[in-house]
Amino acid sequence: MADLRVKFGDIEFKNPIIMASGTFGFGKEYNEYYDVNELGGISSKGLTLNAKPGNNGLRIYETPSGIMNSVGLENPGVQGFIDHEMPFFGNLKCVRIANVGGGCLEDYVKGVELLNDQDIDIVELNISCPNVKAGGMAFGIKNEVAREVVREVRKVCKHPLVVKLSPNAEDIVGMAKVCEEEGADGVSLVNTFKALAIDIKRRKPVFENVTAGLSGPAIKPIALRMVYEVSQAVNIPVIGMGGISSAKDILEFIMAGATLVQLGTVNFMNPEAGIQILKELEELMDSEGIKNLDEIRGII
Repeated sequence: MADLRVKFGDIEFKNPIIMASGTFGFGKEYNEYYDVNELGGISSKGLTLNAKPGNNGLRIYETPSGIMNSVGLENPGVQGFIDHEMPFFGNLKCVRIANVGGGCLEDYVKGVELLNDQDIDIVELNISCPNVKAGGMAFGIKNEVAREVVREVRKVCKHPLVVKLSPNAEDIVGMAKVCEEEGADGVSLVNTFKALAIDIKRRKPVFENVTAGLSGPAIKPIALRMVYEVSQAVNIPVIGMGGISSAKDILEFIMAGATLVQLGTVNFMNPEAGIQILKELEELMDSEGIKNLDEIRGII
């Protein structure tokens, strides 16, 4: 049988499948469907320093081959996560990834510091959040703004640090290089695409925030291209995501250069997708004569 294990620095994943932040909660609810410890890893719901109630109005809207979301990072806050979610999350037997966002640089730094002594394996820094002190600009759009937050977080973060990149960045390859230069141990991409939906009966946008994030199979070819381009440009591991919904999709991302992958929207389509795609991956690798993922990684 194929060997699905993957090395990320000193961390070993039992397989390349990570559940993407914001689509899997903290794993507890999905654990009622299957043993989530069979997965390679879980990236937590996005955490901010203080608890957030999320956005008003409609939060999820279905599109052809995808969904749009405007959840607004509803979460219990970092301390709430530590107090109420860590008893379950910290005892998982797969790789535990804490996804951290922030509205300003100070929030990122304080949030990551609070996680330093927790039983997690990796911090995933979401730099796609609005930067309140910079007039609403997202940290993940301009390279030099991203450089500052990665540099300051790297100074205080005691865990391996992965930076989650936005496809809306002005230069996503340059952004990845900046993250590598400032000490990131890896990058993950892509987050959702900025998109718009209109309700023609109401003559208004579907979402109260007007635009929202597009994800799902519709974005896969673009996400795959971005993962390929970034993988060619950096020497740190790349975690690929964007519309993955089958074992074939996973192999495509690995061939494009990804070390690991994340599954997101597919979890809404099928709550047992994680375990089903894992079994499908084992079978597909065996049928294709692929003994391990290193054989095919980055061959494109």
